[in-house]
Amino acid sequence: MKKTVAMSAMALAAGLCASQAMAQSSVTIYGIIDTGVVYTTNANAAGNSVFKVPSLTGSFPSRLGFRGTEDLGGGLQAMFVLESGFAPDTGAMGQGGRLFGRQSYVGLKGDWGQVMLGRQINMTYISQLKTDVMGPNIFAIGSIDPYLPNARSDNSIGYLGTFSGFTVGATYSFGRDAAGPAGPAATNCPGEVAGNSKACRQVTGLLGYDGRGWGVTTSYDILYGNTGASNGLTSSDNTDQRVTLNGYFMLGDVKIGGGVVDRRTRAAANTNTDSDLYYLGVSYPLSVALVVDAQVSRLNVKGSDNDVTLSVARLTYNLSKRTALYTSVGYIKNGGTSAVAIDAGGTVGAGKNQFGVMSGIRHTF
Repeated sequence: MKKTVAMSAMALAAGLCASQAMAQSSVTIYGIIDTGVVYTTNANAAGNSVFKVPSLTGSFPSRLGFRGTEDLGGGLQAMFVLESGFAPDTGAMGQGGRLFGRQSYVGLKGDWGQVMLGRQINMTYISQLKTDVMGPNIFAIGSIDPYLPNARSDNSIGYLGTFSGFTVGATYSFGRDAAGPAGPAATNCPGEVAGNSKACRQVTGLLGYDGRGWGVTTSYDILYGNTGASNGLTSSDNTDQRVTLNGYFMLGDVKIGGGVVDRRTRAAANTNTDSDLYYLGVSYPLSVALVVDAQVSRLNVKGSDNDVTLSVARLTYNLSKRTALYTSVGYIKNGGTSAVAIDAGGTVGAGKNQFGVMSGIRHTF
């Protein structure tokens, strides 16, 4: 009898411990599925138009993610994020077919900030989250510079912290892009090469401040190349550098945001380029359910006629907190022989202007 009581007490204690452990940990499954139909003019050199269901993004890229935390005591938490991108038109995996191509990291966080290890969004991505009102929309500054909405780093160590309104962050990657040239903004630069400490290394940094109704951020991003890398970065002496300055302010419920991205590429075979990408946008809630966003952006390629101007507007009707209908319209003007498509992942004839419209539905969970 005593043995039975003792075993029952042990089982109860084990159950209580398990309950406490469960209470201290949490895992969240989340995602977005966003798709529709897009129409663009001048989709090829012959000037033909096209209807299609896009692969890369609608108003947001589709994704499936897992996020978890564990309370370690003393204000310290362990955390992880695993996030997979996918193409809703075919169900194919995004980011070059990676299982968790959007994010895949583990780390620790506390009052001092958070440290992360793995594939993660870097500071260039974070610097524009509050200022780019169009975000990763199918017609947006990501059409001009696909890296901006896809600014992630493989093999990286990251830090991010906020203190009294100031935000500081940095990432260091031992090899930015390990999955080859497939996927948006991929450079086929895996790095981690013995005897070459610069091969495919990437460093990003951020400093920002958010006050009452306004904010400003600046970021720095430099990627070193290596043998076999794309975009002319075929040596570790070649670099692709971006410096951003971004800001926003609120007028009641209206947000006005803008910024500039200064890019300097020092590539092989005298293919150096300097450019500035400017953007200015406004987000205006017409009602609780109806929101209109508009943005103008311009790429100035120094010493070249290949400048680009993009004008975009989007109307979103929120059916609920999770489901929305939207329509985006845009027009892009390609100078010189520039061939920047208005839609992310799309095509356009060289030197041709392009009009686009997309209507779609987005559901978050």
